[in-house]
Amino acid sequence: MTMTLYDYFKKASGRLPEEAHRVLNTLLNAGKMNKEDLSLMSTTKRAVLDHVLFQLYALGLVDISSEGKSKMCEITKLGEQYLDIVADTDEAM
Repeated sequence: MTMTLYDYFKKASGRLPEEAHRVLNTLLNAGKMNKEDLSLMSTTKRAVLDHVLFQLYALGLVDISSEGKSKMCEITKLGEQYLDIVADTDEAM
């Protein structure tokens, strides 16, 4: 059976913690930011944020780069597509 990207993202959505969607939406709306600001703006505890970012990075939904001592996070184009697909799925329910 061939799985489309749409099907894959729908399935992945059910496996990610709810904080993942808050983090992605925050990055989409506010743009690139460091982990401290992201934690505050997405109302995600810092210890949980690191775990969530690891998952999102592994899926290619966020990029993490170093700028000085800060780790900067930003949503990728794939992450934006993921949010579009998840939003379509939520609206269909």
